[in-house]
Amino acid sequence: MTLVVFDMDGTLLNAESAITPYTAETLALMREAAIPYTVATGRTLQAALGPIKDHRFTLPHILKNGAVIWCPKLEDYSHSHLLTQQEVWHVIASMTMQEITPFVFTLEENNRHAVYHGPLKSEAENRLAQLFEDERHLPLEPLKAMPDTAHVINVSSMGPAEAVQAVIHSIEDEPALVAYTGTAIQKKNLCWVDIHHSHGSKGNGIEALRTDLGMDHVIAFGDGDNDLSMFAVATESYATANADDEVKAAATDVIGHHDEDGVARFLRRRFDLPR
Repeated sequence: MTLVVFDMDGTLLNAESAITPYTAETLALMREAAIPYTVATGRTLQAALGPIKDHRFTLPHILKNGAVIWCPKLEDYSHSHLLTQQEVWHVIASMTMQEITPFVFTLEENNRHAVYHGPLKSEAENRLAQLFEDERHLPLEPLKAMPDTAHVINVSSMGPAEAVQAVIHSIEDEPALVAYTGTAIQKKNLCWVDIHHSHGSKGNGIEALRTDLGMDHVIAFGDGDNDLSMFAVATESYATANADDEVKAAATDVIGHHDEDGVARFLRRRFDLPR
């Protein structure tokens, strides 16, 4: 049995963070052909459900780069890899020293997600906070308001490339932590960074689903460095034309651009679906 796994941003979704009509039709054709599919994304549950809620993603979702797995049928999380309090404060202290703002993503009672942050220092950080609150539908609160009972999924930030690299370097001796990074605004030399539990990768999420669902063949699609662990365990892996060079090099092949229905067009050829 083959399972198809999609990264969302830069892969399944277009530049407007939406599923196009052509891709939606392709997903419907896959359902008719009984080809199961799901997502593996850096988004939280609320942020992921917005674009995919009308497209019958009924299998478990790998969220926050594999830190948690959401089961729609159970309406609960089946797997989680969370950060300890000591790890969280290590990351926050490192970001604060580099004068970039930490955004702490939490999982709380009744599966509530929230984001807690330090003082916002730039226009870019204010825009990022607005993205989390308005587009991703996440409650945004000051770091001092974070309850002691909150479980931390990851800590994120955005800032100058040199500051981000210094934060990544500061956690290299923490075996339970892994950092993902990429360009946020190239002309301003700004990068983003997400720091997670090292066991909470997309690859480990796929391995958990492979076992739970009894899948023997996995086809994965992605574009960023957080997709490399997924590519490493998939039977077949495909990078979109807009992907990072490192991701393209690790893929089975390179397919079309995410803003030109590259994934959907490949799937129609791969599974001989109507075109």
